Amino acid sequence: MFYLCNYSSPMGLITLVSQQNKLVSAWIEGQKYFGNIVSAQKEEKPNLPIFNSTKKWLDDYFLEKKPNLYQLELAPNGTPFRHLVWKILCEIPYGKVTTYGDIAKQIALKTDKPRMSNQAVGGAVGHNPISIIIPCHRVIGANGNLTGYAGGIDKKIQLLQHEGVDTTPFFVPKK
Repeated sequence: MFYLCNYSSPMGLITLVSQQNKLVSAWIEGQKYFGNIVSAQKEEKPNLPIFNSTKKWLDDYFLEKKPNLYQLELAPNGTPFRHLVWKILCEIPYGKVTTYGDIAKQIALKTDKPRMSNQAVGGAVGHNPISIIIPCHRVIGANGNLTGYAGGIDKKIQLLQHEGVDTTPFFVPKK
């Protein structure tokens, strides 16, 4: 059973999803890859402790208080590879960015492989089910390419600017 709660944010409505009092998803309205809860049994329960602490975390984030994501019980559903990528995302400091290529190099080192595909990393980053809290918006493409944010490039730019990142050297690729 999944439990749902909505949070109204400057980015739009965010749907929070929990299971066994752990946060499994935080989806910005209109985001791709809503995950496995679409057809699952679910119930709205806005006052669960995990939702109260997540809403407090998000309030603090949007007030620029730089909350620690480790104060939340997170349980995103994914493969071991995706979990490894998401763990690296959690290590990107507030107001900083990294590239898909840098994450690929870290994964290669951690898994004792000669190299790792930037595309594979991009797939894992793009399927992050806990938006904003697991900061996938802090990942950019090579040379400042603002590619790939499931919530929309406009929201990625807003989040980076909210964190004080100078986005003027970045660009949105032409399709």
